[in-house]
Amino acid sequence: MPQPSLTGRLLISKPSLPDPNFDGTITLLLEHGNEGALGVIINRPSELAIADAFPLWGSSSPEPGVVFAGGPVERRAMIVLGASATEQGALPLGLHSVDLEEGTPPRSDGVDRIRVYAGYAGWGAGQLEEEIGRGSWWTADAQLDDLFAPEPRALWGAVMRREGGELRWFENYPADPSLN
Repeated sequence: MPQPSLTGRLLISKPSLPDPNFDGTITLLLEHGNEGALGVIINRPSELAIADAFPLWGSSSPEPGVVFAGGPVERRAMIVLGASATEQGALPLGLHSVDLEEGTPPRSDGVDRIRVYAGYAGWGAGQLEEEIGRGSWWTADAQLDDLFAPEPRALWGAVMRREGGELRWFENYPADPSLN
C-alpha cells in the first residue's frame, strides 16, 4: 500500500537521529513521492547576509535576513522560496520558486518576502519512509509562518510546543542528555 505524500509537511528530527546533518532540524518537504523526497532545513541560518550576497533582494528577506543552510546535498545550489500576500504559488503552502537572477523586487507575482537556502535535503525512493519507520523523525503540519520565523533557531521548540503530546515532552531536550 503506497504511503501518503508528506509534501508540504515538516520533518522534525528526533534526538535519537544518528545523522549530525539533521541534529535539531526542522525540514519543510517540498516534494515527496515514489521516487523520493526533497526539502529544505528551515531552522539553520548562516552568517551570510542576503544583502551581501544578493543586494537587490536584501529588503525582501525578513529577519534574520541571511542565507540558510538548506541541507547537506548540493550546498552550492540555491533554492529560493518566496511568499506573496496576493498570489498563491504552485509549491506547498502557496510558496513560489524564485530565481534571483531574473528581475528585481517587487515581482509581478506579488512575492514580497523570500528565504534563500544553500543546499537541500534529499532522500531516495523509500529512504525517508524507512527513516520514519525507524523512529528518526516526527512529522507535523507546516505553517507559512514557520518558514519566515524571525528566530529560526527557536523554531524546533516552538513547533514542539504547538504540536503538543509526545513532541511537547521533547521541547527542551538538552544537546547532551548525559550532562543533565
